[in-house]
Amino acid sequence: MSRIIPDARRYFLAALAAIAALLVRKMLSPLLGTENPYITAWVAVALSGWYWGFGPSVVCTFISGLGVWYWFLPYFKSFTFENPVTEISEMVLFLVLSGLMIGLAEANRKSKAEAEHEVAERRQIEDQLRRSRALLEDRVQERTMELNLTAQQLGQEAERVRAQAEWLDAANDAIFVGGFDEAITYWNKGAERLYGWTRAEAVGKSPHDLLHTEFPVPFAEIAGQRQQCGWQGELVHTRRDGTKVTVASRWTALNDAHNNLTGWLEINRDITDRKAAEASRRLNAQLLKMQDEEHRRIARELHDSAGQMVIALMLNLGSLKASGSLSLEEARLLSDSNALLHNLNSELCAMSHLLHPPLLDDVGVWNTLEWYVDGFTKRSGITATLEGDSNFGRLNSDLEVVIFKVVQECLTNVHRHSGSPVATVRLLESFGKLRLEVQDRGRGVPTEKQFISNQDGSGLGLKEMRERVSRLGGNLSIESKGAGTTVVAIFPISKTATASHANQAGL
Repeated sequence: MSRIIPDARRYFLAALAAIAALLVRKMLSPLLGTENPYITAWVAVALSGWYWGFGPSVVCTFISGLGVWYWFLPYFKSFTFENPVTEISEMVLFLVLSGLMIGLAEANRKSKAEAEHEVAERRQIEDQLRRSRALLEDRVQERTMELNLTAQQLGQEAERVRAQAEWLDAANDAIFVGGFDEAITYWNKGAERLYGWTRAEAVGKSPHDLLHTEFPVPFAEIAGQRQQCGWQGELVHTRRDGTKVTVASRWTALNDAHNNLTGWLEINRDITDRKAAEASRRLNAQLLKMQDEEHRRIARELHDSAGQMVIALMLNLGSLKASGSLSLEEARLLSDSNALLHNLNSELCAMSHLLHPPLLDDVGVWNTLEWYVDGFTKRSGITATLEGDSNFGRLNSDLEVVIFKVVQECLTNVHRHSGSPVATVRLLESFGKLRLEVQDRGRGVPTEKQFISNQDGSGLGLKEMRERVSRLGGNLSIESKGAGTTVVAIFPISKTATASHANQAGL
């Protein structure tokens, strides 16, 4: 009953406000006429929405709308319209604006209620906090004692790690230990030699700030891997003198008996020279590839351009000779010129084929080697033969070029240096590998030159051969026992790649 009476009072007050608004509008009629019939009704609606809530404000809107329609819209004192379009539009506008005012008032009321509720909740939370504060202070004291004990244990563990790290002081690698905060706690002699900073200068500093570390991936990713299972990779550091050094780095997390992280161990090995050698090999491989492409281009130019010009000159001389109006001396000069052009054409063809024989692209390495070995025998007088199985099909184009270049270089060495009357080229396939042998029966290669050749290929033109073979994953060796030399090159081959190449070549 106590809730029904206040609700009834709010509805009554809202209805009273609507009636009062109509009476005030009636009193203002001599002044306003038929203009602004809803002006006082809006005040009543706003008052109802603000103070008495949604339901009463709707009742106020309804009473106000009916009253204005009956008393203040023509035809007066009736529910008919003199000008329906205008008057209905005004009524709709009144209802829309009234709804907006009611909505705003209702939102304000709810906001105030929520604020009051939040204040009450805040007071309740403050009471709970006050009751819990004493308990929390006791717990904080207990936790502080536990943390002090843990810190003492961590200090003892760090001392143990430093004592163990002293055993690594004689290692050639750079070894250093860091704490949980990434600061260096141990710096061995190897690190001093590699980077130039003494232990006193390095301890307490971040290694990444000290060495200006260049990471291959973000440091956060490396740190995560280090904590889980360790990390290894390549880093670039800066020495004290400003020079760069590339290291193979291994990071390992250090944990206590409870598997809590206490620090990390980093071991770095200088691989600067190895990286430089790898870069040099990559550059040499690129240069060799560029050289092969240039040889191919020059061979094509000699065959297509210079060769065609020579043939055109030969045709012109033939036409001149057929004219029959030449003197004996002119005919002799013409015949000599024609012979010179034939020789030049032969030289151009031979040069073009030696640079990059077209047969290599058209029919593959076996047929090209047959042509080259036969031509070598005719040019040099050395009996050269080709042995092996010719049924292995086409190979990768790069591999075919390297095989031809190795045979070409080896036979050139036989002709220039060995004094051998014979030479044998063997090309055999077995168990996914291709074995190339070039053998002679000459004076052999002295031991010191074999050693030099096996290291850098100097003296016999073998350096380029070794680099070409190595670029394709193969290896090249020299066998010489004083009477005869055998150069052996072994390449890995793929049947899939071989078949694919053969299909592309249309074979």
